[in-house]
Amino acid sequence: MTRLRILGKASSINVRKVLWTCAEIGLDYRREDWGSGFASTRDPAFLVLNPNALVPVVEDDNGALWESNTICRYLAAEHGRTDLLPATPRARAEVECWMDWQATALNGAWRHGFMGLVRRDPAFADPAGIAASLRDWAAMWAILDGRLGTTGAHVAGAGFTLADVVLGLSWNRWLMTPVEARPAFPAIDAWYDRLGPRRGFHAHCGNGVP
Repeated sequence: MTRLRILGKASSINVRKVLWTCAEIGLDYRREDWGSGFASTRDPAFLVLNPNALVPVVEDDNGALWESNTICRYLAAEHGRTDLLPATPRARAEVECWMDWQATALNGAWRHGFMGLVRRDPAFADPAGIAASLRDWAAMWAILDGRLGTTGAHVAGAGFTLADVVLGLSWNRWLMTPVEARPAFPAIDAWYDRLGPRRGFHAHCGNGVP
């Protein structure tokens, strides 16, 4: 089997999902810098692998694959890591539910605020839009805080799963965004502390990269 190839810069939150997953599984890989500031994802060779021109892309003996959450699920399943992604339909659905929530509801909430405050994109500079986005973002965190208050452990239940990988990185993004009036989310804080000893956390999540 050839070594896994990962295309995408290490600072990308979506690339870091894959890198953290690889660390949990113990996978060897070769990462190549693609994306803003590096090789262009508009390069024809990249577009053959992902026509959306986005990172990450992974390539192994089975071919190329894109979409970060899908990649994480694939790697866990391919390597038999049923602790990260359960094999039984209901338990797996609990993990995938929160992964999909991260990619849809949560990501939709933070976009305007993050782009305005961190990326300093002029298209997202209006204070009212930023304020609305931060309120929506905090409302999403209140949902997760309630969930973690119920489980008392991890997002999908007692054990660490891929849902914790993708949401741990999302929480890191929130922490590194300059939010003036940051609400308290004690259950999330306690959960994030529990993630600290995990393999790959300090390299790919708790390193202050938003």
